[in-house]
Amino acid sequence: MEFDHSKLKGRIVEKYGSVAEMCRQLGYEPTKMSVKLNHTGFTRADIVKISDHLGISQEEIGSYFFTLKVKKSELEDA
Repeated sequence: MEFDHSKLKGRIVEKYGSVAEMCRQLGYEPTKMSVKLNHTGFTRADIVKISDHLGISQEEIGSYFFTLKVKKSELEDA
């Protein structure tokens, strides 16, 4: 199961200018953040910290962190 973090990436760029700048300010390693954004996902602690710094409400967390990535083949089957 893969998640689409494009909305999260957009919010990061909107607030910090880049993912690298957010990492610098929050103390994350940029390469580890890239892996989390593109492959492994986030821990609960990550979600709470990042949401707090980006001003993401509890009601919005799902749309930023848990939107499923739709594969092209799934769209064609619909």
